[in-house]
Amino acid sequence: MRLVFLGTPAFAVPTLERVVEAGHEVLAVVTQPDRPCGRGQTPAAPPVKQAALRLGLPVYQPERVRRPEAVEFLRELRAEAMVVVGYGQIIPQSVIDLVPLGIINVHGSLLPRYRGAGPIQWAILNGETRTGVTTMRIDAGLDTGDMLLKAETEIGADENSVELGRRLAATGARLLVDTLAGLSAGTIVPEKQDAAQATWAPLLKKQDGLIDWTRDASAIHNQVRGLQPWPGAYTKFRGHSLHVWKSRVERATPPAVPGTTHRTAHALAVACGSGAVELLEVQMEGRKRLPAADFANGQRLADNEILGG
Repeated sequence: MRLVFLGTPAFAVPTLERVVEAGHEVLAVVTQPDRPCGRGQTPAAPPVKQAALRLGLPVYQPERVRRPEAVEFLRELRAEAMVVVGYGQIIPQSVIDLVPLGIINVHGSLLPRYRGAGPIQWAILNGETRTGVTTMRIDAGLDTGDMLLKAETEIGADENSVELGRRLAATGARLLVDTLAGLSAGTIVPEKQDAAQATWAPLLKKQDGLIDWTRDASAIHNQVRGLQPWPGAYTKFRGHSLHVWKSRVERATPPAVPGTTHRTAHALAVACGSGAVELLEVQMEGRKRLPAADFANGQRLADNEILGG
């Protein structure tokens, strides 16, 4: 099949690779422009561009895909279908209308649940135990198009969003290739989404990472897992920001004022509104990431210090 691939993040790379392996003709890879990165603000190519160049595919990086020159570029390719995985821009109707088989999206949730930009993170934040991937045909709405195929999986009790994202990326790649084969053979019956069952997974904000120790221990553990790599879960320690990279729920700790610390054999327990969270890996601002026990020793942390103040 003659395809155009639109994608930007690492989540999209397995799908691009799988499409090429399956023998489809990728006419162009459309991705976001290179952006400044790191302390030196040196322009860096997005992961999909790096993969495309490695695969010998032509790359196109318009600032906005809805601009007339970008639409005309895509029109002249005369693709049969387009594939979108985390491109990062709303696809306008003028582009949707260009391809006879439509624009197929790989979305990291079981639609209609978790429409939006952060489906993997919000599934973990909300304590879901199962999620999956849906392929759908894009329409003018936001993740509202007809569903094509689904694949479901469990979420591990301590699995974070980076780990889950890697698994869903591989699952989505397989599902997309199966979807293209089904569309070509005419064996897929598109299914309308039930809007009444829809939930929203909005863009994450920096303040989403601030830990409120009055919440339940499980909710805080989900915050630590779900907000990786950005914005991360964080609190205050002696006036400085303390990033929590890894945790687990510890309900055996005696009740105490939320935020109160208690040394354990291999970690650092913090009382919550209900139960406690053991901090396993932390990072003070400007310092390196450490096991929480090493951090506690280095800071000469005593029991009953309060985090979050």
